[in-house]
Amino acid sequence: MNTTTTLTPPAAARPGLLTTLRAWTQDFAPILSTLRRHKIAAGLIVLEVALTCTIVTNALHMIQTRAQLLSVNSGLAEAELGVLNARGSRPQDPLTFDSRLRSDLAALRALPGVKSAIAVNQHVFGGSSNNSGVSLSPDKQAARVTVAQYASDEYLLPTFGLQLLEGRNFRSDEIHADARDDEGDDARIGVVLINKVLADKFFPGRSALGQRLYGLGGGDAPVTVIGVVGTLTHPYLHKSRRQDGYAVVVPVRSGGSYVVRTEPAQMDAVLKAASRALEQNEQGRVVTSSKPLTQLRDEFFAQDRAMAWLMGGVCAALLLVTAMGIVGLASFWVQQRTRMIGTRRALGATQAQILRYFLLENLLLTTTGILIGLAGALGLSQLLMQSYALPRLPWVYLPAGALTLWALGQLAVWVPARRAARLSPVAALRA
Repeated sequence: MNTTTTLTPPAAARPGLLTTLRAWTQDFAPILSTLRRHKIAAGLIVLEVALTCTIVTNALHMIQTRAQLLSVNSGLAEAELGVLNARGSRPQDPLTFDSRLRSDLAALRALPGVKSAIAVNQHVFGGSSNNSGVSLSPDKQAARVTVAQYASDEYLLPTFGLQLLEGRNFRSDEIHADARDDEGDDARIGVVLINKVLADKFFPGRSALGQRLYGLGGGDAPVTVIGVVGTLTHPYLHKSRRQDGYAVVVPVRSGGSYVVRTEPAQMDAVLKAASRALEQNEQGRVVTSSKPLTQLRDEFFAQDRAMAWLMGGVCAALLLVTAMGIVGLASFWVQQRTRMIGTRRALGATQAQILRYFLLENLLLTTTGILIGLAGALGLSQLLMQSYALPRLPWVYLPAGALTLWALGQLAVWVPARRAARLSPVAALRA
């Protein structure tokens, strides 16, 4: 018994799809004819969408850039660090000044709850930086790299919570007094610690230990690298974020700020005790500030955070204004075309066809505005790169911005389009 099986192709789906495409195509001619009669209104919507696309894509990119900066890793045990700054007289004699620093540090390290304490010339979130030019040659014409120069003693690594990747820390006999004259201890600095990004810059693929650097030891004297630390950032963290935050540590017991490391739960009590200890250790000294490093981080990035919120508000306002403009124009056009809608309904047009007409019309307008806006976004990004050294606008923001505005346009026009589609033919023609 032969059985013949006839496979019926999914013709129902294809004619349905072709019919839909044909219907959408047939709407183009009347839509274009209508838009030509309303050039000013259509042009304003296109311009509004284009400006929104241009500004919002770049603003979102700037917000993302700020967010990356706010979350950059300093490499320090931030939650355990407190910073104190004091104002008092500085002895002219370097040895007297160093003796006072030793006394201050001894008092701080003896406080209950203090794990470690240092005096350091600079720190992250401090709002200032001390830099030097470093090279691999004593030649004055040799290429130099600008590095952040930290000055402290052998307690800097345990206080900051830095990881020593290779080599060793300073010994106590290698620490020098903070001299400010040309013939001072700076000329005798012989060893230095460097961070990993500087080691990779100068000595790629090989160990930095034992290598010599010039520009740190005073005059033409070289310094020898004895250790490489992990994430020792530049005080200005935006340089660390760009992966060129080169930094070194010289063995100089320097004034500037006092940094104490303690348990987070004991931070407030330790800072109060440390302030009293410093003021009691020198008559007339005043501790001008004592804050956790986490608070300094918040204050350091306050302007960036405010700028991010401001740009976010601008984006939201632009999107809202664009949506309201689309809704207003669509509502106006529905009112103006009431008789046209009634005529089409009387001739057999369904609610879905009327709805489709307005959605397609809005899609044409927003697509035109988006194409102009994407070109404007690239132009604005190039201008920001040249004027403010901002990174290039990633390409992913272009389709993301286009999809957002397409969705916004369709949602904005949906309510007036539904209202138009629900008009009865009799009421529309009578109006």
